[in-house]
Amino acid sequence: MTPLRPKTAELTRRRFVSDAATVAAMSCVAPPLLWGCQAASSNAASAARNTDAMDQALERMSGLALLTNHGPMAAEALIALGRAEQVAAWVEGYKRRFTSPYPAAYRAVTRANWREALGDARREADWVEFMSRELKEAAWPQVVGQWASTLAPGLSAAAAHGLIRTAHAVRSLQAKETELRRRELAEGLGYWAARYQPLPDAPSGKPGGLKPAEALARVPHLPDEKRMRGSIDTGLRSLNQLPAFAQVADLIALPTEAAPFLSELTETFAAVYVRHVQARNAIVLVHAVTGTTALRSLLPYLSPSATRSAQRSGWQLAAAIYAVYGDGPTNPLPAAKEIKRDDLIDRAVASGDEHAIKFTEACLREYALNPKTVYLQAARDAVERFR
Repeated sequence: MTPLRPKTAELTRRRFVSDAATVAAMSCVAPPLLWGCQAASSNAASAARNTDAMDQALERMSGLALLTNHGPMAAEALIALGRAEQVAAWVEGYKRRFTSPYPAAYRAVTRANWREALGDARREADWVEFMSRELKEAAWPQVVGQWASTLAPGLSAAAAHGLIRTAHAVRSLQAKETELRRRELAEGLGYWAARYQPLPDAPSGKPGGLKPAEALARVPHLPDEKRMRGSIDTGLRSLNQLPAFAQVADLIALPTEAAPFLSELTETFAAVYVRHVQARNAIVLVHAVTGTTALRSLLPYLSPSATRSAQRSGWQLAAAIYAVYGDGPTNPLPAAKEIKRDDLIDRAVASGDEHAIKFTEACLREYALNPKTVYLQAARDAVERFR
């Protein structure tokens, strides 16, 4: 096999098993929000129903258009929230929204031409087929490690949906390996590659040494008149008209330990959501949290150098969303009140909204690792706003 990526991204099965076991053990210290903990806290019949629910959801959604398809992600989030019994009905309702066909093949992606195909949205289906072939020739953890490393500089692809969909697929494969779940991983990675979108970056070689919350004050805002209207990725392309943004990625210090840094990052942008959310930017600000949370699911499969690159790109993505969509009035901090986990989940499910479901799951997962009230405040706003 001709190597496509640096050897440092290679992952042996032995290292995968060791790293995954470590992550599962660390996660289970917190409330049972992750796949591994969910299974550990349920009886065998319940665990089997959960895994069956995911495969049934993927089978029902087979053939849906890649663009804007949040279905597999929300289904996996519902199961992670302990609501596997809600998945089938939710999927059937969600499917009725789709009228666009699955994209047609355009020009095959191969090991000889994949670099020129990066970011070519016409080749979505071709990228998915390429990733499917990759997953037939190597274990899925190895494929994730190699391609997440390669695609990290463009993780803002489609408002980070390629990254987020890949991360949800990884979590479902951690629970159970099936052909449907490998196909879903191929769709996540293929979508990420087809929509690959690097942000303006001019590395100085001298990182600023700031924490994310400190660096936020140094992020320039894009003037409204320069903002390109349309999708989120179109809005992010407007940053090419803001030369100062190219230095933003270097504002932060990248620590040796990735997990605490991701907690700082998600806490910072949950606070950005609470302080800056308005009707016009709510969906966009959600992605600064769900996108950076998604990186956590990929950590066991990344080399140390790839982990640092992914952390840097995760900060850059969230900062880009803030630069384009985080201006305007600042909301007062919500009044302190008790926010119950089960109530948030109930409200997210009742809303039926895919963003409310995914955001609530991400906020509760981060809260379990870093119990700061701002995650609960952000989720509470979203379940009310998106219903």
